[in-house]
Amino acid sequence: MTEPVAYRVDGTIYNNINDAEFAVREIKHLRDMLEADNGLIRKLVYIEPLYTSEQLHPRVKMTPAEFDEFKKLLSVGISTIYEAFDVIDSDRGEMDEFEQLYNRLFTNGVNAQVKQQNEFAELWADFNPDKPEETIEIVPDMKWFVRSKEKSNGNEFWYLKKTEHFFFHEYIKEISTQFDTKEEAEKWTNPLTEAVQLPVEGE
Repeated sequence: MTEPVAYRVDGTIYNNINDAEFAVREIKHLRDMLEADNGLIRKLVYIEPLYTSEQLHPRVKMTPAEFDEFKKLLSVGISTIYEAFDVIDSDRGEMDEFEQLYNRLFTNGVNAQVKQQNEFAELWADFNPDKPEETIEIVPDMKWFVRSKEKSNGNEFWYLKKTEHFFFHEYIKEISTQFDTKEEAEKWTNPLTEAVQLPVEGE
């Protein structure tokens, strides 16, 4: 869990937990003295976490393939976001040079495209090539698979693999059939199988 980057104690904001804890001790001490002197009812003092650095500067989630294309885009000497969009769009995913970025930015509904393109433009402006982890979070590429409910063949699951005329069991997930949505995958399930969302690579 990401640690908060600011705390509020009795209306005052502190940038680190040590200062906040010191403030709580001091306030409690002063109130203890006032209570002893004047018989006042003590008001509770507590530390309130305000926000984390992740909330303040959220990172853009990218699959490894998208990040590879992003690095390639940076390496060709493009300086403006307009040029970046133009290069990705002119490729249209057909030459496989920027296929993942094209799919991310130009193939969804209008609202999703606007959201993704705004996020990408902010990333382009804030990206530091020396510290990519500050602005980008690498997440696994997830797809839907049709998998056996029970393990077999030496305690392994089997996966559906479709070909043009047949479908059969495949014990290597990476070369089995991948679906983009749960609904697509569920069309191929039967009582012995289920649709599961898994990383394309690894477990």
